[in-house]
Amino acid sequence: MILRKLRVNSGQLAGWKIHRRAIDARKQEDGAIRLIYTIHADAGDKEEQIITSAKSPDVRPARQIAFVPPQGPAQTGIRPVIIGAGPCGYFAALTLARAGLQPIVLERGKAAGPRARDVTRSWRGESDVDPESNVQFGEGGAGTFSDGKLYTGIRDRDGAVRFILEELAAHGAPEDILIKGKPHIGTDRLISVLRSLRQEILDLGGEIRFETRLDDILLEKGSLRGLRTSKGDEIETQNVILAVGHSARETFEMLHAHGIAMESKPFSVGARIEHPQSMIDRSLYGDDKGHPRLGAAPYKFVRRGRGRKGRSCYSFCMCPGGLVVASASSPGLIVTNGMSSYARDNANANAGFMVEVSPPDFGDTQHPLAGINFQRELEQRAFRLGGAGGMAPAQLLGDFMKGVSSKELGKVEPSYRPGVVLTDLRECLPDYVVRTMQEAVTGIAKQIKGFNRGDAVLTASETRSSSPLRIIRDQTMQSPSARGLFPAGEGAGYAGGILSAAADGLRVARALAANE
Repeated sequence: MILRKLRVNSGQLAGWKIHRRAIDARKQEDGAIRLIYTIHADAGDKEEQIITSAKSPDVRPARQIAFVPPQGPAQTGIRPVIIGAGPCGYFAALTLARAGLQPIVLERGKAAGPRARDVTRSWRGESDVDPESNVQFGEGGAGTFSDGKLYTGIRDRDGAVRFILEELAAHGAPEDILIKGKPHIGTDRLISVLRSLRQEILDLGGEIRFETRLDDILLEKGSLRGLRTSKGDEIETQNVILAVGHSARETFEMLHAHGIAMESKPFSVGARIEHPQSMIDRSLYGDDKGHPRLGAAPYKFVRRGRGRKGRSCYSFCMCPGGLVVASASSPGLIVTNGMSSYARDNANANAGFMVEVSPPDFGDTQHPLAGINFQRELEQRAFRLGGAGGMAPAQLLGDFMKGVSSKELGKVEPSYRPGVVLTDLRECLPDYVVRTMQEAVTGIAKQIKGFNRGDAVLTASETRSSSPLRIIRDQTMQSPSARGLFPAGEGAGYAGGILSAAADGLRVARALAANE
């Protein structure tokens, strides 16, 4: 097939490999699901000749840009510090460690193993949420308890995305992430990858301090001179990468008190929706459902509300064969998110059913922390509805559409633990969010057959879709308020997911190394 497409014989190619495999589930006339392969063929010095003779727009030069890491000094003076051991922080640390800069990583949460045990206890209802060791805080960041998606909408202009995928595979991630159109690791595989990344950083002279929260920054004449931690330590440093996650509310408040430039920004809120995965598979793959090459079917939707001022409504962090999980970062709040193992073999599909919100919705369009207060209010409402024991409020989709409280479940069994309380989600979500979701359901059901089934379960509240603020940085990637402070990743408002956060960490680390 490759030789025929290129119009060459076997002797004209030095070799070939699969670069990417994607699934085309769009309904064709023959009803077939297609696998789309991108092949890299090595044509040596005959590349131009072969491209010309192929006479096909599908045959074109491969232009892969390799990420260029910084080259640092053999020995360092004052070491750079990275705040946060999520994907942004770890890839920034790896980059600086390889450049010989011996970075120090501060992580308020625990290492992946102890952290996972804390999270499991809270999900079982055996303990309250630990404010320092939970789904949001700890090694790997919030992505440790997710689907581990490794695809992004950002353009790979400098080769950072490919570099990250290759590094993850080298550190134990499944090799197929290098070719899948929509790769994922899965929570169960991610912890071993984190341990491997951690070990390389340590082997290169880096240092990682768990259970160590950033409590204050020390400034002098507009420049950073050090940090103070929850352990009472002061660390002298002139360069800090701020790679905190989107839930580091105390850190945001501390920075705001110091006058660090930041602004409120849009994000989204809503609920998790669950359907049987078998129904989603049949809707998207038809008779091909269950084929081992296809796996559990993912879906994606975007809908615009009615009228010129209608809000956007979209699916977020869709988890095929996954679980809805409790994701609060402190007691007294209910926050939902989705998680899948690598196998994606649980009974339900789930996704965030999200509606955009913006500063005018927060009650104070100028205050940079207004979005945090907006989130907290919705999370507290959900907690009051769920009651003691960390139960989450839930409603059947049919009742949600009618505007009546749910009384009993149907065939869809909610996966949220420690459990749900059936109620009316209008009591914890803004009216405009509820209306936008209701208006979208009919249109989504035309795309995903069965999406509007009455016993699909909505569990609230989903509020941590992205950071509610952006910490301003200039062209050198530093804060204009504090030289040497490099805001980075999802918490600072510059990424939205594992891959984009890691890529931002690489780029900010390169900028920091150039500043040394």
